[in-house]
Amino acid sequence: MAWQTALTELFGIECPVVSAPMGGSAGGVLATAVSRGGGLGMVGGGGSEPDWLERELSLVTAETTRPWGVGFLSWADDVDAVVRALAFRPSAVMLSFGDPKPLAAPVRDAGVPLIVQVTTLAEAEQALDAGADVLVAQGTEAGGHGGGRSVLPFVPAVVDAAGATPVLAAGGIADGRGVAAALCLGAAGALMGTRFQASREALVPAEVLKALVEGGSEDTERSRVLDIARGARWPARYTARTLRNAFLDRWRDREGELAGDTAARAEYRTAVARGEIPAVPVWAGEALDLINDIDSATDIVAQVSAEAAEALTAARRALTAA
Repeated sequence: MAWQTALTELFGIECPVVSAPMGGSAGGVLATAVSRGGGLGMVGGGGSEPDWLERELSLVTAETTRPWGVGFLSWADDVDAVVRALAFRPSAVMLSFGDPKPLAAPVRDAGVPLIVQVTTLAEAEQALDAGADVLVAQGTEAGGHGGGRSVLPFVPAVVDAAGATPVLAAGGIADGRGVAAALCLGAAGALMGTRFQASREALVPAEVLKALVEGGSEDTERSRVLDIARGARWPARYTARTLRNAFLDRWRDREGELAGDTAARAEYRTAVARGEIPAVPVWAGEALDLINDIDSATDIVAQVSAEAAEALTAARRALTAA
């Protein structure tokens, strides 16, 4: 099924679904699989080493001629990383978390569509000022780092603020019903992370895939504890939604105390070295209840597309019946 939204028209794709550029796990193979399915696959370049980024971008350019993109962290990455990525001729560059203006200039100069993810209305205005061609309104339900707005009221507010600029919904979307809901909220499509994290092509170990399938939405929590414990430099305003673990349970609501406790942070590193705690937190969103298996990302796009069409048809029938 081919969709017609501002997103599909801008990028020439068949399905209004974009895979989140998840750092470390969204490599070239995953981006290729999503694009092959008719969505827009994204490589997660944020905070990556130059060699890793070059390898993964080489993979996607070698494997597909379909549209694809690459994402960066506005607060952490530099212009040189963006320029190196632009040499691979992506169809889009996405910037997230922080002021996008310093990294937006080379993207705009190259004539490449700029996608900017936002977590507040102030960030949406900042993104529009930076020349964003697409906004991603990320709700707090999302896995990984994010803000505190809920997707249901946040998306239409960003749509209203964006005017003619297309908006994607993100956060807690893992099937076609979520995509259909996003379209009903005025969005031009959806950005999905956790669903593609739980795919055959994601660069995650088997134990993480197992944890995602076996975990539930109520097993996730948004916190700064694990960032503090592992010494991550993330801005404090962007907390991270992960699966819970024993260390998080112990230090919940004690972030200030943890930040000043060098022994506790050393204990965390020891637990990681022993394999008692994952070296990288298991990023997971509130849509985890909807993820029950590990499929190819290509098949996930097809399934989501069919489910969204079915959901919108059902909604239309309900309107007729009324």
